[in-house]
Amino acid sequence: MPRPPLTQPLAAGAVAAVTGFASSFVLVLAGLAAVGATPAQAASGLLALCLVQCALAVVLSRWTRLPLSFVWSTPGAALLVAAEGRAGSLGAAVGAFLLSALLVVVTGAWPALARLVRRVPTPVAGALLAGVLLPLCLAPVSAVRADPVAGLAVAAVWLVLRRVRRAFAVPAAMLVALAFTAAALPGTATLEWVPRLVPVAPELDPSVVVSLGVPLYVVTMAGQNIPGFTILETLGHRRVPTGRVLVGAGLGSGAAAVFGGHAVNLSALAAGIIAGPGAGKDPSRRWVAAVAGGAGYLVLGLLAAPIAGLVGSTDPVLVEAVAGLALLDSFVGGLVSALDDAGQRVTAALTFVVVASGVSFAGVGSAFWGLLVGLLVFPLARPARPAASA
Repeated sequence: MPRPPLTQPLAAGAVAAVTGFASSFVLVLAGLAAVGATPAQAASGLLALCLVQCALAVVLSRWTRLPLSFVWSTPGAALLVAAEGRAGSLGAAVGAFLLSALLVVVTGAWPALARLVRRVPTPVAGALLAGVLLPLCLAPVSAVRADPVAGLAVAAVWLVLRRVRRAFAVPAAMLVALAFTAAALPGTATLEWVPRLVPVAPELDPSVVVSLGVPLYVVTMAGQNIPGFTILETLGHRRVPTGRVLVGAGLGSGAAAVFGGHAVNLSALAAGIIAGPGAGKDPSRRWVAAVAGGAGYLVLGLLAAPIAGLVGSTDPVLVEAVAGLALLDSFVGGLVSALDDAGQRVTAALTFVVVASGVSFAGVGSAFWGLLVGLLVFPLARPARPAASA
């Protein structure tokens, strides 16, 4: 019996790459800019992430014959935006990126740590994610206040496209934002068209490493890697080599960090596209979809320079508004996870409030302190067991 053609998995891979890139590239560029990257350095970071995502998807999927797709850490990029001005320099942020990558490698190599990370309480992880995302999700409101016509136009286009063509909602909103600032554009002649990797020397700043590196690791693991593994198992792929995948993602993140990329992880969103029936009836051939998706990221990464130049020329208020709209679904997901356990809602609320406050103690940012508060309060908030009757 002849095998079915590869058209379906190839198409699924292309859709996964375009959807993953289009839905959050603005956020990645905004996050890198927030920690001190120039447009050229932000373009380098975006390119490095795409190259690593391609390499990991092709090598690991071909090796394991499993549909393993990788993407940048979207909650991690939101964390960078929330940390604007606190990193001091891009070099200090890169030091934090490297710590996060190292922790992922150690998690993959040391099963006990992987089990410990999986035990981070869901209410705490959800509240941490929601607290990190809240300031950015408020950006559309700030944009409407600053420029009502432009802000409302961006929001309206996003809302309409989200209903009829969800994958195009963020790019279309970004085009509207660009149109409103077109008069300030220097012209296409000044845009960089050739992709370049710009190395960034890491700096070791203990406060930045703790306040940025540790939360980046937690939100990447809890918000992306662990859900990615869960979705793969749900779709019938139960023999995923967790350790090898995490070690690969950590090493890839470290390689991308040297050129400004913040973090790479197993994709939860793409897993639903490339690992399910939409990628073909034969599960043993769905790994082809992951390889196709990796190739798609390679092509999209080659456009990083002009994309970063255009985004960098756009009003930053509108850029953050687009990024905030793109993150609303993730914000809602974090809130739902945080509040699902009625007995731990106070824990979730305390974690959320501390993280969203943006306060800094001893040079360490609110994401770390919110995580610490949540972990300390969680066991205290457990309902007391009723005393055994005599």
